[in-house]
Amino acid sequence: MLKIGLFGVGHLGKIHAKLINELKDKFEFIGFFDPNDVHAQQASNQFNIKRFSSVDDLLYVVDCIDIVTPTLSHFDIASKALRKGKHVFIEKPITQTDEEAEKLIKLANEASVFVQVGHVERFNPAFVAALPYIDEPMFIETHRLAQYNPRGTDVPVVLDLMIHDLDIILSTVKSNVKKVSASGVAVVSETPDITNVRLEFDNGCVANLTASRISLKNMRKSRFFQKDAYISVDFLDKKMEVVKMTTLTNEPDPFDIVFDLGEGKGKKKIEIFNPELDDTNAIKDELINFYDSIVKNETPIVSINDGYHALKIANQILTKIKSQFAPV
Repeated sequence: MLKIGLFGVGHLGKIHAKLINELKDKFEFIGFFDPNDVHAQQASNQFNIKRFSSVDDLLYVVDCIDIVTPTLSHFDIASKALRKGKHVFIEKPITQTDEEAEKLIKLANEASVFVQVGHVERFNPAFVAALPYIDEPMFIETHRLAQYNPRGTDVPVVLDLMIHDLDIILSTVKSNVKKVSASGVAVVSETPDITNVRLEFDNGCVANLTASRISLKNMRKSRFFQKDAYISVDFLDKKMEVVKMTTLTNEPDPFDIVFDLGEGKGKKKIEIFNPELDDTNAIKDELINFYDSIVKNETPIVSINDGYHALKIANQILTKIKSQFAPV
């Protein structure tokens, strides 16, 4: 059992606190640190856990930590933990800047500890079910739309929402990004609220991403197109569909969907899969993976390098958007 401390008990932090409490066979929940007295009192009452008065006091008595604080404080807390040899789970985005993330990578390597980044969509049951079917996609389209919520508008929509899809795409396209094109508009806040991005990879793959936090409806969908297959993932409703073309060698069933390719090229049969998915808790699953990576000495599914690469592309996107508004 690992002794764990939680940093941050705001909206998402309380969810983490609840799930850590449920994982009693893996974690001993030592306590939390949060400078916000209101959040702290609520968490103490709801979960009956100890509040620590400083970052250092909590770090001193744990094996690992869970950082669910605003991004501004990620680097400070994580760097202190790594210097004390503690394993770290850190919510996305990993840090504010590429340079901060690079420093954390160096500290983690020096301390020989694991850092996992909270890109929770990697644990979404719809994506987990789709992953075995995704093989060298050459065109990807994502839409992550949310109704307006003041919480989260302190950062651009790229870091608030789109970064989830950046991580998903980077994990499925095994190639380097060679070109980033982006546009964005600040509608209700001081930073872009809606953004469209085009990523071009060295292997020829192209990804189009749209993220908005001023939509009239919520949507979190990704579509992957590859040779002889199309995979659709609905992260919000936890559904996935695979449409796959296979070469027809026998007489088709009367109900089969068949394409005649013409000119002696044969026929293809369309197969559609809509598997039933387990309604698992993605946040709980990523915390279990954090535990497993430590006790089994294995790299977590979302490593510190993954978090860094997603942030690096996100910051390139933000730079592109800012250049649109630079004075000529």
